[in-house]
Amino acid sequence: MTPRTPIEAGTRDLGKIPLEQLEHDLGYRPEGLGAEEAVRRLAEYGPNALPEKHAHPLLKFLSYFWGPIPRMIEAAALLSWLVRHWADMVIILALLVLNAAVGFWEEFQAGNAVAALKRELALNARVRRDGAWRLVPAGELVPGDRVRLRIGDVVPADARLVEAGPLTLDQSALTGESLPVSRGMGEVAYSGAVVKQGEADALVYATGEASFFGRATHLVATTRNVSHLQRTVLTIGNYLIVSAVALVVVILAVGLWRGDDRVMLLEFALVLTVAAIPVAMPTVLSVSMAVGARNLARKQAIVTRLTAIEELAGLDVLCTDKTGTLTQNRLTLGTPFSSAGSREDLLRAAAFASRAEDQDPIDLAVLQNSPPLPPGAQVIEFVPFDPVRKRTEAEVELADGARFRVTKGAPQVVLALCAPAESVRGSADAAIDDFARRGYRSLGVARRDEGAWQFLGVLPLFDPPREDARQTLAEARRMGLDVKMVTGDQVPIAREIAAKLDLGTRILDADDLERLSREPRELDSAVAAADGFAQVFPEHKYRIVAALQKAGHLVGMTGDGVNDAPALKKADAGVAVAGATDAARAAAAIVLLAPGLSVLIDAIVESRRIFQRMQSYAQYRIVETVRVLLLMTLSILAFNFYPVTAVMIVLLAILNDGAILTIAYDRVAPSPQPERWKIGRLLAIATLIGLTGVIASFGLFYLAEVVFRLPRDTIQTLMYLKLSVAGHLTIFVTRTRGAFWSSRPAPVLAGAVLATQAIATVIAVYGLLMTPIGWQWALFVWAYALVWMFVNDRVKLLAHRLLDDGWAPWRHRLRR
Repeated sequence: MTPRTPIEAGTRDLGKIPLEQLEHDLGYRPEGLGAEEAVRRLAEYGPNALPEKHAHPLLKFLSYFWGPIPRMIEAAALLSWLVRHWADMVIILALLVLNAAVGFWEEFQAGNAVAALKRELALNARVRRDGAWRLVPAGELVPGDRVRLRIGDVVPADARLVEAGPLTLDQSALTGESLPVSRGMGEVAYSGAVVKQGEADALVYATGEASFFGRATHLVATTRNVSHLQRTVLTIGNYLIVSAVALVVVILAVGLWRGDDRVMLLEFALVLTVAAIPVAMPTVLSVSMAVGARNLARKQAIVTRLTAIEELAGLDVLCTDKTGTLTQNRLTLGTPFSSAGSREDLLRAAAFASRAEDQDPIDLAVLQNSPPLPPGAQVIEFVPFDPVRKRTEAEVELADGARFRVTKGAPQVVLALCAPAESVRGSADAAIDDFARRGYRSLGVARRDEGAWQFLGVLPLFDPPREDARQTLAEARRMGLDVKMVTGDQVPIAREIAAKLDLGTRILDADDLERLSREPRELDSAVAAADGFAQVFPEHKYRIVAALQKAGHLVGMTGDGVNDAPALKKADAGVAVAGATDAARAAAAIVLLAPGLSVLIDAIVESRRIFQRMQSYAQYRIVETVRVLLLMTLSILAFNFYPVTAVMIVLLAILNDGAILTIAYDRVAPSPQPERWKIGRLLAIATLIGLTGVIASFGLFYLAEVVFRLPRDTIQTLMYLKLSVAGHLTIFVTRTRGAFWSSRPAPVLAGAVLATQAIATVIAVYGLLMTPIGWQWALFVWAYALVWMFVNDRVKLLAHRLLDDGWAPWRHRLRR
């Protein structure tokens, strides 16, 4: 049976129809559903979870055989079939399947990590089944279930209150409302809201995608971004493929004009095609990111999209929420202002008007700082806070039977209740303004024994910065990140926190953003120059990200609620902070399991290491392709000589690409600045090194042909060994921007290079599938390659210096 939702027909809003009718339609019973009925409804309506699109594993695996690079590999296999080189065809197809298998497996492993995270963060719900209360996974709730909602609970599904209440709900993660809302009998509690006060039973009427929560997250799916890495891989692949096709066409044209054997020409078209294809590029990049994802997981950062690692490395702007990320999300009490009585009287009155069991942050802050209450005193009536009255109130009875009432709440509300003398009001207003300028929230307190209320004073409340926040932000700035605070709090509070954390005090509020939005250019420049944003709503967060991206920045955005999801999806790297809702985690590319920004900074450092590995491999791959392509082409055109055979090319691909996978584990130093793919620069430097390698190859050809007068088949083996050894030595050149000895490679990379080149040397020495050259010539090739390794390194350093300091007319183009 296909799962359906109770509002699939779309003709009724089950949140508004009469409660009695809803109970009848859903078969509600006070004792709850039976176990068998619950199972039946779960099959009918589907699980109470956000919908996820899972591609069939077979289709996912087959997708690795589609794209420019896989198609070129398949073309090479087809050429092998046409010239009946069955061994070559099998080896090429094996490489293609290996590439697909590794990529599929690594992405599968990353998916498992995300699934494990979701299981770890899964909610439970108290539900009445078969007349008994049970704790079950929230995903098993169905329409018609009776659930109990208590203080601190996350509402597990859309429900209507059927008993007790009222409830005070925090819906800020759903609607962006800054104030709690009150819900009574028959009213709706939306999935994802947090119960702040009260206790009630509720009837579930919508689950999963049919809930308000599910419909909100569905909107996030409309935002799609193309990864910078995907564009880069395509650019590099297209560069190599176009170069190969152009040179193959030239060789075929010249060969046909010369009257060369057509089968032989087709064979070497195959050779050049195989030489040009970056067979291992998708695999190396996937493995590098997957290994990095596992490293990040150990640092309490879960990657939900592998390509986000590359984007995280390039972030130059980070928009971070304040509460819980920069601050402790724990209110503390400052020095109060007293207008009547002692400070102890003020704090005791506030404590009587607070209730610990509600777990309200304001109440807890007051109670933790209150002096001891009088022995035998008890609260006989308590009226909780609601957004209309904006205050709490309690009636207190002392041990001697005396009674009085106390209240605490919004200062202006409490002042209006007391109607104090103008002098008292003036002093209170001055204190409130002073607290606001210093970033404190004010709380008015009053007492009534008999007659009118007496204003006692004002309590300043403050959410202090995290102990590690200032140091973490300083580290972020050293890494080239421009950190901007985004909060729904008032501007003075935002300025105070920003000042304490050295973030700067240029704070824009929602009114500023609305005013500037009428002039897009002014908005973009103002957003880029701002240090933070206050009193913002979800649409403002999305607008902030869009403006920064329009200005050319790579933007990271942190958030925790459904209202943050569009901005998280829009950002280049959306980050769901610890305790984020399912919607925020679904929209984000990175999910943090530990509070604070230090985890994210660690993740950025790790992502820059991963980026360096990917960049060094990409440069190495271009160098080797240019080197082999030009050597083959020029040798055939100028000397009518094929420097290596098809089998040699295949051996080069197997040995070099097999070992180069270990670059994913290389030891690298993270860049002190954000990383970007500068394709023009990358191609220019790689091409220069490749051309140097071509000169080196022709130098060896000259020595072998003219000086030592070796046979052509022996020269082919020499060229094969030189291409193999020099090719792998090139990775040590491209893996650093400075001299190749400035950074020691990881043992696994060095070991893989030495092992594969030992195999290549043995093949050349003893003539497996080629003419043997003996140990003397093999050692000569090694010495020759090592000398040219130093030359290549000098060329690399010169290229970097020219692009940094000279060739001004070209530098900007190549840096793109």
